[in-house]
Amino acid sequence: MGGTTRPGGVPKRAPLPIGDEASLLARARSGEMQAWASLYQTHFPRIFRHVRYLTGDTDLTEELVQESFARALVKLPSFDGRATLSTWLHGIALNIVRNHWRSLRSTETAHERLHRMNIASEAAQAPMIDDTHLCRKKAEAVYAILETLPEHLREAFVLRDLEGNTPAEAAALLGISAGNLSVRASRARERIRKELERLGWLAPRTETAS
Repeated sequence: MGGTTRPGGVPKRAPLPIGDEASLLARARSGEMQAWASLYQTHFPRIFRHVRYLTGDTDLTEELVQESFARALVKLPSFDGRATLSTWLHGIALNIVRNHWRSLRSTETAHERLHRMNIASEAAQAPMIDDTHLCRKKAEAVYAILETLPEHLREAFVLRDLEGNTPAEAAALLGISAGNLSVRASRARERIRKELERLGWLAPRTETAS
């Protein structure tokens, strides 16, 4: 799409003022590719960060984000403005990620996820392991667990706990109520905590007498 980028493909350009974005959007919808390139450079960093949190894989994120913007360009004439452009782009990216997850649902993939989690568990017990490596293995364990969750729980957890969105912001991105979002995020946290306990990354929680 052009433009100066940081390592990992994230453009350096700062977000555009709202008025400028509306003008660029109108020009992009009429087929002006330079206007679309400016919108791309503005929105790429946040979409990239969003998808990176969802996948935990930088190379895969690059691929899925490029696919998301390609899809958005094709669908741009149908963008009706009822949502903000940012929300609309996030929705397209989320659907691309969902389709990727669904394509991985096979017996072989499930066994591979389980194997990765067991390796991560062994790493937690290894002596003389440096903190950086340990943190990386723990992060891999969390993402391996995330892959086994239903997508509605996984998305809620990522948006709330990894990206740090408020319940209202995360709910808007998923098109659900803030209360529903909070319930999903809470259920996801509980399932992740139990799996981390099983793998040895967390000490089992003990009930304290009142």
